[in-house]
Amino acid sequence: MTDLSPTLELAIDLISRPSVTPEDAGCQEVMIQRLEHLGFQIETMPFGEVKNFYAKHGTSGPNLCFAGHTDVVPTGPEEEWKVAPFSPEIIDGVLYGRGAADMKGSLAAMITAVENFITKNPNHDGQISFLITSDEEGPFVDGTTRVVDTLIERKETVDWCIVGEPSSTNTLGDIIKNGRRGSFSGNLTIHGKQGHVAYPHLVQNPIHLAAPVLAELTNTHWDSGNDFFPPTSFQISNINSGTGATNVVPGKLNTQFNFRFSSELDFDTLKARVIEILDKHELRYDVEWTYNGLPFLTRPGELVEAISTAIQSTVGITPELSTSGGTSDGRFIAKMGTQVVELGPINATIHQINECVEAESLNQLSRIYEGILINLFTKTKHP
Repeated sequence: MTDLSPTLELAIDLISRPSVTPEDAGCQEVMIQRLEHLGFQIETMPFGEVKNFYAKHGTSGPNLCFAGHTDVVPTGPEEEWKVAPFSPEIIDGVLYGRGAADMKGSLAAMITAVENFITKNPNHDGQISFLITSDEEGPFVDGTTRVVDTLIERKETVDWCIVGEPSSTNTLGDIIKNGRRGSFSGNLTIHGKQGHVAYPHLVQNPIHLAAPVLAELTNTHWDSGNDFFPPTSFQISNINSGTGATNVVPGKLNTQFNFRFSSELDFDTLKARVIEILDKHELRYDVEWTYNGLPFLTRPGELVEAISTAIQSTVGITPELSTSGGTSDGRFIAKMGTQVVELGPINATIHQINECVEAESLNQLSRIYEGILINLFTKTKHP
C-alpha cells in the first residue's frame, strides 16, 4: 500500500499487532515514541498483566484527555475473514482488520491529530493528555480504573475527556455519546428442597418458587428515566436448575440478572428494592452483587460545543447526543468529576468477523479531533 495518510499508516501498524486482551503487542510503545517526540511526559503504569500509560503535554490550564485501549477481542474463525485479521488491508476504500473500528483507528486518528495540532501550536493553551490501557475488552480490573485511582490519589485533574469508542451509527460524527447508563448484576440462588416428583408434599420446588418473583422483578417499573436517559432496564440473562432427571425436583435454582439504570437511581436503592421483593415472597435465597459502574452524564457545554462545531466543520452534519448502548471506560474517568464524551468511527462491525471502517473516515476523524483541540485551546474556532 502506497500513498497512505499518516493516520492510515499508523492505523495499519497498530492493527497488524495481535493485541488480544490483555496483550498490548507493542502498540503502546509505538504511541509513546510518537508522543515523546512531541514533548509529552510519559508515565507507564503496568498493573498485573496489563499495560497502561498516562502522557501529558502542557503544565497549566484545563486538561483534555484522550482515553483509549490497545487491546482487541479475539478474532473468531480466521478462515471466515476477508483478510487475515492482523494483516490489515484496504479493499475498495474500506480498511479491514481486528481493531479497525474498536479502537485502533481512533488511536491513530488521535495521535495524528495531536501531532498536527502541536506542530502548528507548540505553545498552546491548556494541557493535552492520553490515558491508554490494554484491559478494556477484558475484566477491566488492572486498566483504566487503576490508573484513575492513581491519578485521584495524587490529585491529578482531568477536566474533559474524549473516549475514542466507536460511537457513530450511520455516518461518522452522527452520534456523540455524552453519557452512559449505570450497570450492576445479581447472581441469585433460590433454595428449595430436593425430592421425588411423586411426593410434592415432601419437596419445595425452587423453580415454582422463583417464577412469581422473577415475574414481579421483570414487570416492576423502576423509574421513568429523564431527558438524557431511558427508563431503567431489568433483564434476566441466565437461569439454571434441575438434575437432568424428569422425576426429581431440584434443590435450588440459580439465575443471573442485570440492571442498566439511569441517573435517577443508584446501586443501594435498586439493591434494596430487589431485596424487598425477594423477602416479600418469603424465599430462602443468597444473592451476590457485581457493581460494574455508575451512570455518568456530560451536559451540553464547552466540551460538547467544541466537538459539535468540529464535526459540523469537517463532515457537515449536526451530531445527536445519546446515552444509549453499553458502558465504557468513561465510567471510571467520570469518577474524577470529568466531563466525558465518546466519539469515534461507525460501530456497525465491532467485535464481528471482517471488522472494518471506511479508510477515509479515519482521516476525517483525525481532522475532527484536531478541530476539537483548536476550538478548546486556541483563540479561533475550527474553520
